[in-house]
Amino acid sequence: MFRIGEFSRLTQVTVRMLRYYDETGLLRPARVDSRTGYRLYETRQIPRLNQIIYLRDSGFNVAEIAAALEAEDEGLLAEQLDRKSGEIGAEIEACRQKLRKLETARRALLNGSGIHFDISVKPVAECLALSLRRTIPDYYGEGLLWKELAGFAGQRGIALTGEPFSIYHDPDYREKQVDVELCAPIKQSVADADGFTCRTVEAVPVMAFTMVCGDFSNIAGAFQAFARWLQDNEFYRMAGLTRQIVHRGPWNENDPDHYLTELQIPLEMA
Repeated sequence: MFRIGEFSRLTQVTVRMLRYYDETGLLRPARVDSRTGYRLYETRQIPRLNQIIYLRDSGFNVAEIAAALEAEDEGLLAEQLDRKSGEIGAEIEACRQKLRKLETARRALLNGSGIHFDISVKPVAECLALSLRRTIPDYYGEGLLWKELAGFAGQRGIALTGEPFSIYHDPDYREKQVDVELCAPIKQSVADADGFTCRTVEAVPVMAFTMVCGDFSNIAGAFQAFARWLQDNEFYRMAGLTRQIVHRGPWNENDPDHYLTELQIPLEMA
């Protein structure tokens, strides 16, 4: 048997961490000398220690490591690993989003004036649409809804016409629990089913719109441009729900710098 210092040298794990694993119950000493109080370890404990280190370096916390070590079912352990993989993937994507926002800010600083948005006004006609309205965790969840809508239309042979668009029903901006409705124009009425409805989306006689080039992080700047435009054009005021059309996005464009998004805000005469 090995004292804790010897075991530390042999396993290349610090004494501090070995004591911590003992305190948390992840790796108890094989025996504690009743006379001296020394922690004593055996070589048979090295595989468990290696598992702890591997899971720790994979991002597992103490509770998750304990659950993984206690999982006798390999399928359950695989589920835990898959779940952690998904969490890390989401963290990586969030970091990528932050990097893109930083790059956008850097370019704006270098250009001096930032990104320019042209605001225009046009009428938008009413249309018959296949609609799916849900509350999603955040805006990134919208892509999954579009896949669901496309799958529903494909299974039932529903022909989509025109460009699909999103309508945001929240009265203010929400980072979480976003109330969004997807609308895909169709020619003929279809029966409601599985949360999908067929409805006529009302016309908007005066719709302010702008095109947003590049990553979705640029959208915030576009709304600020709307604010400045409305202040300069005081005879208009906002009068309805914001709409969005992603002409080029993750499903048909690999480079976020080449995304093309149209933002729309209904107006009325003030």
